[in-house]
Amino acid sequence: MKKILILTAGFGEGHNAAARNLRDAIELADEDARAEVLDLFAGSYGIFNTLARKTYLGLVQYTPKLWGQFYSLLENPLLDKHLGHFPRLQEMLEKVLAETQPDCVVSTYPIYAHVIRKIVRGHPERPFPLITIVTDSITINSAWFRAPSDFFCVANDATADALRRGGVPEKQIRVLGFPVSPVFASTLMELPLPVSEEPRRVLYLINTGKKKAGKAIDRLLELDNVHLTVSVGRDAELRARIIERTRDCGGRVKVLGWTNQMPELMMSHHLVISKAGGATVQEAIAARCPMIVNQVIPGQEEGNAQLIEKFNLGAVVEKNKEIAEAVELAFAKRASLWSEWRKNLKKISRPDAALKIAELILEESQRDSPVRKPVQLFETAPARVMRPPSFPNGSGGAQMLLCDFHIHTNYSDGKLSVPEVVDFYGERGFDCICVTDHLADPKRLLGKLSELTNMTLAQGQVGEYFAVIERERQRAWRRYKMLVMTGIEFNKDGYTRKTSAHLLGIDLKAPVDPSLDIRAIIEKIHGQGGLAVASHPHIMKSEWGRNTLYLWENQEQFAPLLDAWEIANRNNIFNDIGLKRLPFIANSDFHKPKHIYSWKTLIHARKDYEAIKDCIRRNEHVAITLYRDFEGATANQKGHGSDSPAGNVHHFQDRLPLQVVR
Repeated sequence: MKKILILTAGFGEGHNAAARNLRDAIELADEDARAEVLDLFAGSYGIFNTLARKTYLGLVQYTPKLWGQFYSLLENPLLDKHLGHFPRLQEMLEKVLAETQPDCVVSTYPIYAHVIRKIVRGHPERPFPLITIVTDSITINSAWFRAPSDFFCVANDATADALRRGGVPEKQIRVLGFPVSPVFASTLMELPLPVSEEPRRVLYLINTGKKKAGKAIDRLLELDNVHLTVSVGRDAELRARIIERTRDCGGRVKVLGWTNQMPELMMSHHLVISKAGGATVQEAIAARCPMIVNQVIPGQEEGNAQLIEKFNLGAVVEKNKEIAEAVELAFAKRASLWSEWRKNLKKISRPDAALKIAELILEESQRDSPVRKPVQLFETAPARVMRPPSFPNGSGGAQMLLCDFHIHTNYSDGKLSVPEVVDFYGERGFDCICVTDHLADPKRLLGKLSELTNMTLAQGQVGEYFAVIERERQRAWRRYKMLVMTGIEFNKDGYTRKTSAHLLGIDLKAPVDPSLDIRAIIEKIHGQGGLAVASHPHIMKSEWGRNTLYLWENQEQFAPLLDAWEIANRNNIFNDIGLKRLPFIANSDFHKPKHIYSWKTLIHARKDYEAIKDCIRRNEHVAITLYRDFEGATANQKGHGSDSPAGNVHHFQDRLPLQVVR
């Protein structure tokens, strides 16, 4: 098994996106390979790293020129010794390298190569190949290549020229494209020419100029046959304002919050409007979607904007009021300019870049080089990690399965994305999980308000939600041998606790209308072979939260219909469930990493969806346990686990059932 360590940092989404996409591509290319993504800045500096990230985001958003001046300072070669001078980062990286003994190290952030140079100083050669993924274009800060790597992977020839001028040998440069999601390579589609009555589909990603975004949308909607998809990220207030502003637009506007389906959105739209972020520009190129750039941050984004202009792939505007003019020009004269942009994009698009880079990484990982056998620096490794999960009883026979059937992601009010949740639980050895984001009853006032504040899954994103979890289900089994179910927590919120109910639908195959009454929802869940479970049905004492007692107050009516009741939710134990001998499960009601330390369900069954559900229905061989990390984990690892899923190196858990009710 090949072990690949991918290092990233949270200073710009391009670094993290490249790292995640490479991990997915590596494991698609070789099922036996293990690729781990680590942000060691987060693990090394904790709250200081968080403050640094917020400072960085503030600078690029509010004082971009000041950030540009700071960025240019990194060009000074005299700073080389300081670029590698991160003592805590160096200490953690040394430990990670010793513990993992990786076959290859990949860096998507320039500082790591400088730190690695310090770590291996005094040794004849690194005991592993190092590959640097340059996430910027054309205007490349020399900090990227002043520290040695075996290979520098760049997105295009213009960026390769910048490295050549900087003195990087030709043999070390690989022009393979930017590692966008492998989804781009598998589902690329042709769009109809935006002429005649064909809608002009425009994707507007609002990440800058939020105060003036409404006026820009108004101008765009003045254009004939323009249909807008607007994405506002996690800004609930902005989303509510735009929904209200475009209420009378006759279905021409779709407003999204945070989304997992950027590849599908870009490939299905004629134009994308956004700032010149590295990942966004490269995704637009991979999707062959012409781009209107409405902001350029000095420094790292200047090259991205130059890329759009140099290859005539779209337009760069200086003010929001110029956006509509650029869009109108693109579609004028039977979309002649748009057609030219699209033709140019096809020439340079590399939607399979992540897979090509993965091939290089795997090839270097397998290269037999005597000088790369472990040297003294790494001889004292306490244990090899990044290992595949082991199943001593075999996947075909009954075994004790650690499960959590109540998990929220950032599709509603959770902190992590669906892929991050899968990695978070998979790395900790869980056998089965169910993602259950909130879906509110749109007929109830509280339901309408919660959707506007991004606290629940948006009605327009339910299809996307199911598609993303299905994609992650396949990856979870391939990577961790972990089962992933699609679920929903149906919110029926009233004005009092006795009129409020939350119902879990577990292992759903298709969406269910949340406006149906509870009986009808349960019937729909059962019609799909899913489980209907009463969520936190009793008084919660150890956690703040809205009590939802409707199902409990009407248990005579609903007990015959429900498959199980939550006997434990996070740190709450509902003893009355046990006293009444109702069928039960225990869940974390996970919203953020620290919630992992809570009640879970243990099931003795085959690792199979139907076998697990059958145990719950019969309520046989079911127990509950308090999840805790193994006491032997280092303080370093425990620090990661409480804060950042990307920071974990290896994980353990106790599976001792503390309370067995059946």
